[in-house]
Amino acid sequence: MPVLDVYDIDYNKVSQLEVSDAIFGVEPNAAVLYETVRMQMVARRLGTASTKERGDIRGGGKKPWRQKGTGRARAGTSRSPLWRGGGTVFGPHPRDYSIRAPKKVRKLALISALSLKMQEQRIIVLRDFPLAEIKTKQFKAVFDRFGLKKALFVIDQADSLLEKSSRNVQGVKLIRAEGINVYDLLDHEHVVFLEPSVKLIEGALSS
Repeated sequence: MPVLDVYDIDYNKVSQLEVSDAIFGVEPNAAVLYETVRMQMVARRLGTASTKERGDIRGGGKKPWRQKGTGRARAGTSRSPLWRGGGTVFGPHPRDYSIRAPKKVRKLALISALSLKMQEQRIIVLRDFPLAEIKTKQFKAVFDRFGLKKALFVIDQADSLLEKSSRNVQGVKLIRAEGINVYDLLDHEHVVFLEPSVKLIEGALSS
C-alpha cells in the first residue's frame, strides 16, 4: 500500500499514513480527466446571453414604402435583420450548457487525479493545523515553510479560523473533503490534506 509521511505545521515528520492502493495507486486515465474537467468548466457558463429576433423588436408594423414604383428594394418592415436596428438572425438565447457524466466516470476521474498527484509526489499530509485566532500571517508562515506556491488545502470539517486565515493568501484554496473535485486537484500544484480528511475521502470513494 502507498505510504504518505505525516507532518506537523513546523515541518517535522511525526508519523506515516497508509493509503488505499485503489484510490491513490491507480494508473491515471487522461481521457476521463479531460471529460470531467470539461464538464466542470461548461457548468460554470451562465448561459444568459440573449438577442432579439425580428418578432421581439417593438415597432416595424408599418410598411416603410409602397411595394412598386419607388425604385427601391421591396421592404415590409423596418425591423428586418437587414436594417439597422432590426432583429438578429440565429443569435444566442438563454440556455443551460451543463453536461453530466455517469457517476462511475466522475468517481474514476477523482481517483485518477489523486493517483496522479501521488505519482508526482505533490501530496502533503498535516496531522493538524492548530490556530488560536484568525491569523493570516501564521497561516502564510506555514505555507512558506513547506515551500508551497499554489496549493489546495483539504480539511475534514468546518474550521472558521483556518478558513478565514487562509482567505487572503495568494495561491491558496481551502475546501472541505466533501467538496474535493478534479478541476481543483489539477489546477493546484500541491494538495495538502489534514490527516482525517484522507480517510473521509477514501471512505467516500470506496463505497
